[in-house]
Amino acid sequence: MLSLHTNNASLSAQNSIAKTQASLSTSMTRLSTGFRINSAMDDAAGLQIATRLKAQTSGMTVAMNNTQNSTSLLQTAMGAFGEVTNMLVRMKDLATQAADASSSADDKTAMQSEFDALGLELKNVMKNTSFGGTTLLGDGATATSGTLSSAMTFQIGASSTETMSLNATTNLAALNTALNSASANFAATGAATAGAELTATGGATTAIANLTTAISAVGTVNSQLGAAANRLDHINNNLSNISTNTKAATGRIMDTDYATESSNMTSSQMLLQAGTAMLKQSNSMSQMVMSLLQ
Repeated sequence: MLSLHTNNASLSAQNSIAKTQASLSTSMTRLSTGFRINSAMDDAAGLQIATRLKAQTSGMTVAMNNTQNSTSLLQTAMGAFGEVTNMLVRMKDLATQAADASSSADDKTAMQSEFDALGLELKNVMKNTSFGGTTLLGDGATATSGTLSSAMTFQIGASSTETMSLNATTNLAALNTALNSASANFAATGAATAGAELTATGGATTAIANLTTAISAVGTVNSQLGAAANRLDHINNNLSNISTNTKAATGRIMDTDYATESSNMTSSQMLLQAGTAMLKQSNSMSQMVMSLLQ
């Protein structure tokens, strides 16, 4: 129908051009940002899922940092206990030598001097070993508490339920008790004390037994920490795997497929050109009406 008031062809062309322009704008936005979803209008459900996955990935990244920091903390403690073991072994060697009949009184005095120095260093290591500015081991002789002196909870995941507990308080208390028995200088709460573990009659034999107990106690604590550190290492590997796959899932939802979107943009551009040409033609239809009136 030819009409002066209503040009259906023009209206259809305009409507088609508006839709094509919207489609072209969407394609250009996606190609420029690299994201398929740039607002909830693009894919409301997809955006919700991707946001949840992003939050999970972010939390797992922090949890991975936590496991690495916690591993470093435990490694610091294990390193200190390794040195404690070395000193205890040397002290046991001195006690073993002093217990022999071939050792004179002067020999035992010299051995006792080294024994006392090692006892002081045991106390120093236990009291002053720290991680991040916080005392780590604690010295039971002087009631100095450390991080390991209470139960620890490690945050190993993005949710509140993903935690790992480590309680070394019992084994650490047993170690401090053993060290108190093994060295008077470790047990002393004040200045250095001249011990008599090796010079007293029968003292060297008792010292051997006490040091054997202390070495065993150190091994027990170290073993517990080592097992926890290994577990944290496995947790970190698993978190890395989960994080990688979660990021990939997020990308499949959010990222633009450039091959597909480039084709969409080209198609929209061609349709826009064709629509514009048809709009021009439809606007000339009113001239046909005038020709009928001539």
